[in-house]
Amino acid sequence: MRFIKPFWEGIADGSITLAFRRWRRPTVVAGRPYRTGGGRVEVVTVSEIDPAAITDAEARRAGHESANEVREQLRGESGWPVFRVEFRRLDEPDPRDVLANDADLGPDDIAAIDARLDRLDRAAKHGPWTRRYLELIAERPEVRAPDLAAAMGRETQPFKLDVRKLKNLGLTISLNPGYRLSPRGRAYLDSASR
Repeated sequence: MRFIKPFWEGIADGSITLAFRRWRRPTVVAGRPYRTGGGRVEVVTVSEIDPAAITDAEARRAGHESANEVREQLRGESGWPVFRVEFRRLDEPDPRDVLANDADLGPDDIAAIDARLDRLDRAAKHGPWTRRYLELIAERPEVRAPDLAAAMGRETQPFKLDVRKLKNLGLTISLNPGYRLSPRGRAYLDSASR
């Protein structure tokens, strides 16, 4: 779920537990975890509501001053339904972070990473890219994504989507700016260079 920066602190400390969104159809599902700028949350309920029924108390749980403020800030087409999304902060670590810090790679781990990277390479219309991106990030940590994308002859947004796939495998860490290899990514590259 996306939240702008002013809401991150309230999500992190658990004081924000509601969101209101105008969507054509819900983009989140109850019972699933989502990453936000304020940490991971689990969606508890998603229900369509009449925006006029939003109360001031609910607005405060969503990080707003009033129900009117919530209604004024709803984005999307005016004919789309409004959804009330209740969520709770998850205290457990992000599985991607746990994976990224696991640098104890045995032969089976390396083979599994190889298989995942090969699959990503085969699926790419622009040809094999995964290992080149890992090497680029290793050589140029904390370099802005647009600069890295240009070095690879790619547009920034598709490049960032590809790097996110590497992050989901626990191989990279996002920084501001740029990226760096995670301990797992460094261990994988070191094993591949032997």
